[in-house]
Amino acid sequence: MENITVNQMKSDSNAKLFEALSKAQMEITGAAKTKKNPHFKSDYADLNSTWEACREPLSQNGLTVLQTMEQMGEKFILVTTLGHTSGEWIKSVLPLINTKADMQGLGSA
Repeated sequence: MENITVNQMKSDSNAKLFEALSKAQMEITGAAKTKKNPHFKSDYADLNSTWEACREPLSQNGLTVLQTMEQMGEKFILVTTLGHTSGEWIKSVLPLINTKADMQGLGSA
């Protein structure tokens, strides 16, 4: 992440993206808690339920979510990009902590 600057984290303009995101957020409902965690005796929303709660409102407002992984030297980062049909975009990066130096470890990270 040493080489990424704030300007590289977003398009020059984001007015249309933020307008669309605002509309989508008005339509997004809470994800259904369909899974149980017996250890904590609690219900939780899994990734599928979370995605289903927001997929349609995002799509209907011209928004897309893209996740890629990049390598920076010895480190891997997860890059999440929120894009709009106008071409506007914003991204975030998250360093991945790989405790096992193989593909299984990378997938777990």
